[in-house]
Amino acid sequence: MNSLQSWRLGDAVISKIPERETSGVAASFLFPQWNSDRAMLAASALPPGCVDTDSESVALSTHSWLVQVEGQAILIDTASGNDKERPLNPGFHRMNTRWLENLHSAGVLPEAIDSVLLTHLHVDHVGWNTDKSSSSWTATFPHARYYFSDAEYQFYRQPDNVQDPSAGVFEDSVQPIVDAGLDVRIGADFSALPAGFQLHRFPGHSHDHLGFSLTRGGETALFWGDVLHSPLQVALPEWNSVFCEFPQQALHSRQQALALAEKQQALVFTTHFPGSSAGRVVRHAEGLSWQAA
Repeated sequence: MNSLQSWRLGDAVISKIPERETSGVAASFLFPQWNSDRAMLAASALPPGCVDTDSESVALSTHSWLVQVEGQAILIDTASGNDKERPLNPGFHRMNTRWLENLHSAGVLPEAIDSVLLTHLHVDHVGWNTDKSSSSWTATFPHARYYFSDAEYQFYRQPDNVQDPSAGVFEDSVQPIVDAGLDVRIGADFSALPAGFQLHRFPGHSHDHLGFSLTRGGETALFWGDVLHSPLQVALPEWNSVFCEFPQQALHSRQQALALAEKQQALVFTTHFPGSSAGRVVRHAEGLSWQAA
């Protein structure tokens, strides 16, 4: 029986494929611009469980989104993966989660995935691209095409450009997809995404971070990846996460993503917000806030 959280958008069904949720993440570490007074005010309008005001910590989720539409099964990002060697990133080192079983619970086997859309090539977004078969990493979704930014691929194939948290990712989770000929590299003028998805460029958190949207039945779903890590940033968009590699670009992209979500009244499917991880950006007298779905 499927106990996963799902939403219907016209003829599309969007399901959260959870990997893990972590609480107690020190907010002052995640947000270098952390200010307790401003954060506590913003936190008062958020759903329970997002921010622990006593310990000044936040909860984060890692997961993927499964979109079933027009007879296709499409994944947005592939979380962190199991058994990956991440000695410089202990939280993701040799993980053993039920992500794959959760995908099965949605009624979808890896062989049935048609497309994988990757917002960016960081450690917790590409891990399930591959699974270990005998002594090598091979595509978890052998019949899928994997869509990701060519500029980002070219950037992170240079080891000097890879930050410590994502060390090893290129070798075990990206290059095997390219070697297998399953990649579709998104260039400057690319527009041919599956099932009518639209492309949005949100650089800053990573070199060429992408977002994706899908409109069905008059309603839009927006997948904005890591443009925002926490619902706190909806009210405090000037705050970058510690993992934003290009801070000024990240700030600009965050403002763009929030404006797009507000203008289209989109149902936003986030990558790290806890709880349902889905919701809307709403405007009130004091500014923007997050309304969980």
